Amino acid sequence: MKKFMDEFKEFAFRGNVLDLAVGLVIGSAFTGIVTALVNYIIMPIVGILSGGKDIQGLSIEVGGATLAYGAFLQAVVDFILIAFVIFIFIKIINNAANKFKKTEDISEEIEIPAAEKYLKEIRDLLADDKINHDDH
Repeated sequence: MKKFMDEFKEFAFRGNVLDLAVGLVIGSAFTGIVTALVNYIIMPIVGILSGGKDIQGLSIEVGGATLAYGAFLQAVVDFILIAFVIFIFIKIINNAANKFKKTEDISEEIEIPAAEKYLKEIRDLLADDKINHDDH
């Protein structure tokens, strides 16, 4: 499980441009689903655990300004879940691609044993010799 979480951290916080592009496309596709999961399932549970408070509505008055830190917490939870879903999706795709690649490599790497090569050469020599003797 630790290796899995380390891979997730590396994926979510590295600067690889291709991964970022893939994450952006897939992330935008999953945003609606993940937002619904967070808003209607996870955050109500968090609200229950925090004494019935609406996490997204949490704020503090500082002078004349309102700091809505609950909305920030909501955005952080959304990000972590979206990144996690994308990570799982990419991991599944990479595993499938690696299995396909290994299957492909195995079919190309089949080597004929030396004894079988020698037997084929002997067979070919005998066939050539038979043709040459039949001609005389």
